Amino acid sequence: MPDWLQVIVRTLAAVIFLFILTRLLGKRQISQLSFFEYITGITIGDLAATISLELDGHWSLGVISLSVWVAVSLGIEYLQLKSKRVRGIIDSSGTVLIKDGKILEDNLKKEKLTNEELMEQLRKKSIFKAAEVEFAVMEPNGEINALLKKENQPLTPSMLGIKVAPEIEPQAVILDGVAMEEPLATIGKSMGWLKTELDKLGVSLDNVFLGQVDAYGQLYVDLYDDQIKVPQPQEKPVLLANLKKCEADLELFALSTQDEASKKMFEQCAAKLEKVIQNTKPLLKS
Repeated sequence: MPDWLQVIVRTLAAVIFLFILTRLLGKRQISQLSFFEYITGITIGDLAATISLELDGHWSLGVISLSVWVAVSLGIEYLQLKSKRVRGIIDSSGTVLIKDGKILEDNLKKEKLTNEELMEQLRKKSIFKAAEVEFAVMEPNGEINALLKKENQPLTPSMLGIKVAPEIEPQAVILDGVAMEEPLATIGKSMGWLKTELDKLGVSLDNVFLGQVDAYGQLYVDLYDDQIKVPQPQEKPVLLANLKKCEADLELFALSTQDEASKKMFEQCAAKLEKVIQNTKPLLKS
């Protein structure tokens, strides 16, 4: 067999073998790496290259070496799952970099991290002042996570004592100009409904790059032709307008009736509807 053909065969075999080994090692191996996983990745890559190019050596020895590395990696992962002490030795532990808004310089030096690098990592999390940070830690994988002080955290509905319904996952109902029947069925919609919504927007199915339906049943589309402006769905604004109209009608009924009991009932209903409108207005305006 010619050398060039042998290199091709060996490379293809190494790719397939590496794919199998990577699937065996799991997703963690291709995400944030620990020290040992980093070493393992480099070594396995080097061994795979050696198997592909070292024509004088026997390819089976490289396969054995790869298998041993993978077996060691699986053994280490098993020990990490079973023992916290082993996890501490192999992965080390997190290092506190900021506490109560104060940067801990000694810990920065320990992790060989400059203040510019620390601020760069904080800016990636939309934090521009170290003094606003309650607690920041460098994780064993090298990522920096930070918790803002209470007064600097974004306002959430739970802080205001407001309960909100869980958000339903948007469904992609059009991909590359093709309607997807399964996502439509998941949200209880039909192909006829999709065609009607596209007609409302004035676009054709084959011109839609991506179409998504949100939790409120509104269709949003992104077109291949970026020059075409697609009108935004109007279901939520229309619903808000109808609620306000109902409130106005109730107030009008309360003013026009002479019966005190009916007047009181209409006024109470109008007040309750006003509360509903105030609570739902942020959602219906978005």
